[in-house]
Amino acid sequence: QVQLTESGGGQVQAGGSLTLSCAFSGPSFISYGMSWFRQSLGKEREFVAGITWDGGRTYYADSVKGRFTISKDKATMTVPLQMDNLKPEDTAVYYCAALSSTVVVTGVNNYNCWGRGTQVTVST
Repeated sequence: QVQLTESGGGQVQAGGSLTLSCAFSGPSFISYGMSWFRQSLGKEREFVAGITWDGGRTYYADSVKGRFTISKDKATMTVPLQMDNLKPEDTAVYYCAALSSTVVVTGVNNYNCWGRGTQVTVST
């Protein structure tokens, strides 16, 4: 059974950086595409970034392109999300999700494996 645990959230000033981490527990990490989503108050959960099962391709929402970087560490079975030049609109709970697929899927409803989330707050 796959379990996901996010860490690294916190409060940071606009323009600052944070690195989130998603720890994967369970079999077959290599076969999972991994993604990060976020949800802010009163809004629907949205796709932020994703990486294919082999780490060969990455995908980003337009709102974070050029500022966020997702990677997949097979040795530690973690999925870091490096977030630079943070903006107040990046404030949200960030969730890690896993999908046994060869492609990155951006739809929330396609995922059935989620972590509990970690709060990121960006102040002005």
